[in-house]
Amino acid sequence: MLDWSTCPVVEWNPQRVSGAWLFKGTRIPVKALFENLEEGATIDEFLAWFPGVTRDQALAVLNHAEKSLISA
Repeated sequence: MLDWSTCPVVEWNPQRVSGAWLFKGTRIPVKALFENLEEGATIDEFLAWFPGVTRDQALAVLNHAEKSLISA
């Protein structure tokens, strides 16, 4: 499991969106990015569908996940 607490572009609050990790400043769960990419969406499509998320946030989340996999 990824340690999202060290990723500066996400936040967690047990009172918001059932305690899911969210893109900071939004109500958009981080898992929405991965689910959409798994279904074949591009980053640009995801950003169009979820306008509260910035490109920098999406790329930082992907980078964080990649680093976590490398160090595992």
